[in-house]
Amino acid sequence: MEPRIDADLVSDCVHCGFCLPTCPTYVLWGEEMDSPRGRIQLMHQLLEGEPLTPTAAGHFDACLGCMACVTACPSGVRYGTLIEQTRVVVEERHPRPWPERALRGLVFGLFPHPRRLAVLKGPLRLYQRLGAPLLDRLPGRLSTLAALAPPVRPAVPLPARLPALGTRRAVVGMLTGCVQRAFFPDVNAATARVLAAEGCDVVIPPGQGCCGALSVHSGRREEAARFARGIVDTFDAAGIDALVVNAAGCGSSLKELGDLLADDPGYAGRAAALAGKVTDFAELLGRLGPAAPRHPLPASVAYHDACHLAHAQGVRSQPRELLRGIPGLVLREIADPELCCGSAGVWNVLNPGPAAELGARKARDVLATGAQWLVTANPGCLMQIGAGVRAAGGTIRTAHTAQVLDASIRGVRLSAGA
Repeated sequence: MEPRIDADLVSDCVHCGFCLPTCPTYVLWGEEMDSPRGRIQLMHQLLEGEPLTPTAAGHFDACLGCMACVTACPSGVRYGTLIEQTRVVVEERHPRPWPERALRGLVFGLFPHPRRLAVLKGPLRLYQRLGAPLLDRLPGRLSTLAALAPPVRPAVPLPARLPALGTRRAVVGMLTGCVQRAFFPDVNAATARVLAAEGCDVVIPPGQGCCGALSVHSGRREEAARFARGIVDTFDAAGIDALVVNAAGCGSSLKELGDLLADDPGYAGRAAALAGKVTDFAELLGRLGPAAPRHPLPASVAYHDACHLAHAQGVRSQPRELLRGIPGLVLREIADPELCCGSAGVWNVLNPGPAAELGARKARDVLATGAQWLVTANPGCLMQIGAGVRAAGGTIRTAHTAQVLDASIRGVRLSAGA
C-alpha cells in the first residue's frame, strides 16, 4: 500500500501552541519546525505536493514520539497516528546517507531480536568488568550503547504457566519483550510473581518474539506487521482474559494491533480481538484490586511517568495507587513530569547528543526529590535516567513498579535485582 498521511487528521490542528512547552525538542531548541504544530505544517506541505527535503525529514526524525503533545492538545489531534504515518513516508521516500543506514540497520537488526541481545550480553559483561575507562575508547555510538546498558544480570527462567496463588481471578498472558527479557529478566520474574500472588494464572509462551513497537514507531511498518503477526499467533489461542505488558512502549503499540493489521484479511479480526485484551501491568492490578497482603517497605520513591504509559495509554494514577498501598513507602513527585527523559525507544541511540541533554534534565529533577529509588514502568527509561544520574555524579537506585510490589508482597528487602 502506498504510504499516505491522513489529510483530515492534519486539518484537526488549529495551531494554538498548547503543545509547545510539552515538546522535548521544542524545549531544547525553540525551533517551530521541531514542535508538533510545526511538523504538522510540514505534513500539510507534503499533502500539497511539496517534495520531502532532507531538512523536512530531519525535523520528522527529531520527534521523540513521546505523545506529550497529545495530552496537552485541546483539539484532540491524533499526533501519534500522524507522526507514524509520516515516518512511513520518510522511510519510503528519503534516501539516508550510508552511515545512517548502517546505524539503523544495526539497531533494527539487534534490538527487536531477544536471542541476538542475549549473545551481546557476554561481551557487555566483560566490558563492565574491565571498567568505565574503556568507555572513551569505544567508537561512536558503541560508547552510547555501553553507557546506557544496565549491569548484566543472569537470565531468570520462567515457566510456561505459573498458577495463581489462592483463588484464581483471571488467566493472563505475559509479554516478556526484547530488551526487558535480555537486560531486565528480574523485572519479568517480579511481574509474574506479583500476578500469581494477585490471583492470576500467568501464561508465558517461551517462543514469543518482538511485538514490533520499535519498528512501528520508526516508520518500518511492514517489519512491524511481521512481528505483530507473530504475537497474534502466539497469544490468540492461549485462552487468556488479558495480555499483560510491563513495558510502556510495547503496551502502547499492542493496543493498536488492530490498526496495524487492519488490511491483512488473515489477521485483522484476530489482531483487533487481541488488542482489546492488552493491558498494562499496573492497569490490570488497579482493575482487579489488591488480594495479596502488603508488607512494610520503608523507602522513599520518585515515580517517573513513562511517556507511552502516561500520554499514549493514559495510565497515570494506577501505578501511584499501587505504590501508595505499600505500608512505609513514601512517594515523591518529580518536577516537569510531562517532559520526556530522552529514551523514546531507540531515539537516544540515534540522537545521543540531545538525548543526553534531556536525560540530564530528568536526572536533575529526579535527584532533587531526594528519593532513594527511582521507579518507572519502561526499560528504556530505567536505562536513560540511570545513565543521566551517573553522568551527573549522583546515585539513585532504580526499579520497576513490579519489583517494588513484589518485594512488599514477599516481605523482602527491595533491591535492583529483586
